[in-house]
Amino acid sequence: MAFEGLADRLQSTIKKITGKGKVSEQDVKEMTREVRLALLEADVNFKVVKDLIKRIKERAVGQEVMESLTPGQQVIKVVKEELTALMGGEQSKIAVANRPPTVIMMVGLQGAGKTTTTGKLANLLRKKHNRSPLLVACDVYRPAAINQLETLGQQLSMPVFSKGTEANPVDIATEAIEKAKEEHLDYVIIDTAGRLHVDTDLMDELQQIKTNVNPDEIFLVVDAMTGQDAVNVAESFNEQLDISGVVLTKLDGDTRGGAALSIKAVTDKPIKFAGMGEKLDQLEAFHPERMASRILGMGDVLSLIEKAQANVDEKQAKDLEEKMRTMSFTFDDFLEQMGQVKNMGPLDELINMIPGANKMKGLKNAQIDEKQLVHVEAIIQSMTKKERKEPGIINASRKKRIAKGSGTSVSQVNRLLKQFNDMKKMMKQMTNMQKGKKGKGMNFPFM
Repeated sequence: MAFEGLADRLQSTIKKITGKGKVSEQDVKEMTREVRLALLEADVNFKVVKDLIKRIKERAVGQEVMESLTPGQQVIKVVKEELTALMGGEQSKIAVANRPPTVIMMVGLQGAGKTTTTGKLANLLRKKHNRSPLLVACDVYRPAAINQLETLGQQLSMPVFSKGTEANPVDIATEAIEKAKEEHLDYVIIDTAGRLHVDTDLMDELQQIKTNVNPDEIFLVVDAMTGQDAVNVAESFNEQLDISGVVLTKLDGDTRGGAALSIKAVTDKPIKFAGMGEKLDQLEAFHPERMASRILGMGDVLSLIEKAQANVDEKQAKDLEEKMRTMSFTFDDFLEQMGQVKNMGPLDELINMIPGANKMKGLKNAQIDEKQLVHVEAIIQSMTKKERKEPGIINASRKKRIAKGSGTSVSQVNRLLKQFNDMKKMMKQMTNMQKGKKGKGMNFPFM
């Protein structure tokens, strides 16, 4: 999980100061020392850490904290605000040209995930912004890059403009824009060549493309797991190309997250998007305030709601609510809900978006084994239609058959049946509680 190490350290540090009725300068000094160590361990740039700690100290021992009724909480508010400011303050939205198409140039080193990110960005623009993008294959030095982009285009059912490995990248980009105008496409996303390191030839070519196509955005794609190297790469590309934003890939796999906390401060360019997984729908707009909340264990309700809205079918949710009211909820409905929740992303990430989840008994440091969900699915799919609808008919011999068919044990089948019955009892209680509350219905967007 992104920032896992940093989040654990910071949360244990601020916990000591949260409940204090009085906060002394010594308390602040000890807290900022721990925060400094946590940030340095997370691979945050030393100068960035130094400036951040200075600002936190100045505000934490200032009037706004000392005169507050809850000084401990006020200190945490200061830390959150400074972390948010460090990552850019507010979400930086993607550009829209006055006259389409909007041209986005994707740049970066080899191995950062540039080509995949190009496909992810196109997918996001279509799904969330209702745009029609054109993907452009300008990496003529690596045939696999052209093939990869064409494959992504097929998977997404999107057009890809390519002229093979013999054409000039500048000409490819220029012709692609003309094609986009002819076909009334909204965005042109240019996948440029990368190198193993920053060199003169690479920059010269990128400069030529920039001069000829005059892009509305230049996104630098960097691998978050490279730590401080990501910051150095960002600084170098920014100096030579004046990038407009950064896309961090593999942020889900970096437990430290130092790159995300350093890039904005070093380059003064915002992080626009973050790759949170390998799937083509796992690219998210980067929200500094929400990320700061996650790091400090305050949850991220807005992102959780957005994920639910994007992945949960509204009609199915209403049908489910009716079934819960009439107690006609079946294993088929349960299976359907599981599928929708799984589409929202890894469960441990979803739990970390719930405010206070880190303090809940059983959830703190919980390792959620998603294989258990696979077992649950297998058990339900091994039931007959009648058994799914009427679990009460499942006797000992049926349990043995279901266990054998799902590759599980009878005890696992028993456990699932018990959990399902307990859940139905809870639904009944909640339905009874709702009776008499006129105009107030239950709302179960997902299980």
